[in-house]
Amino acid sequence: MPVLKVIQISFYNWPLLGDPTWTGIDNYVEMFQDQSFMKSVGFSAVYAAILVPTLLLIGFLLALLLNEPRRGVGFFRTLFFAPVVVGFASASYLWIYLVNSRVGILDQALVDVGLTKEPVVWLANSRLALISVLSMVVWKSVGFGTLLLLAGLQSIPGDIIEAARIDRANWLQMLREIKLPMMRRPIALTLVLSAVGALLSFEQFYLLTGGRANTTPVVMAIFNISFGRFQLGTGAAMSVVLLIAVVIISGVQLLILKDQSTGDE
Repeated sequence: MPVLKVIQISFYNWPLLGDPTWTGIDNYVEMFQDQSFMKSVGFSAVYAAILVPTLLLIGFLLALLLNEPRRGVGFFRTLFFAPVVVGFASASYLWIYLVNSRVGILDQALVDVGLTKEPVVWLANSRLALISVLSMVVWKSVGFGTLLLLAGLQSIPGDIIEAARIDRANWLQMLREIKLPMMRRPIALTLVLSAVGALLSFEQFYLLTGGRANTTPVVMAIFNISFGRFQLGTGAAMSVVLLIAVVIISGVQLLILKDQSTGDE
């Protein structure tokens, strides 16, 4: 199994050419002493802390809007979900074109309306680069979370909603007392998928920023250490720790948000 092979490599000094040598836990010790890796861990934590609640909030608001039986709602459901089928590589190249300081339409629009006097170099500044990547990821990914949350809303029995309306419950009361409690599972699934996706992000940063401007996530750091420095053993150790972190985070989220009312796990 690939996972077992990675665990094995993490205990060796494993060169691309030549015989591997046993090092024990030295790779794990070296990992925590590597400043570039620890800095990438902090960046990934900040990125996930911003992205995950943003995707959940926007996705839930869109699901509430698209759940209403109004004219043209099917078109808007398709419109919001369409970017999901676009690959991260294609979306990244599209975003590079949009924010390019020479030919990008975004900078030209900002200059035309007078918000800036000259084009903004979006991908050279750490904050602007992070905002650019976050904007692209939200545009591309929010439709999937919206679909999950919309399915959760539509799974709520109509008689419960009708009974609440008969009892003269307002929109906010129905949201707080009925919809949110009955959507714990879709919310948990959305959070888990968003958190895992944020921690495993690679393509968007590799293509948009190349890791410059202090925008190196954990997976890119592992890539650079494994295939840039050719330290496959240290890279494997980092991968094992990342896998453990993903499993723990996912398990904690599912444990906190599981539906207690049915007694199911």
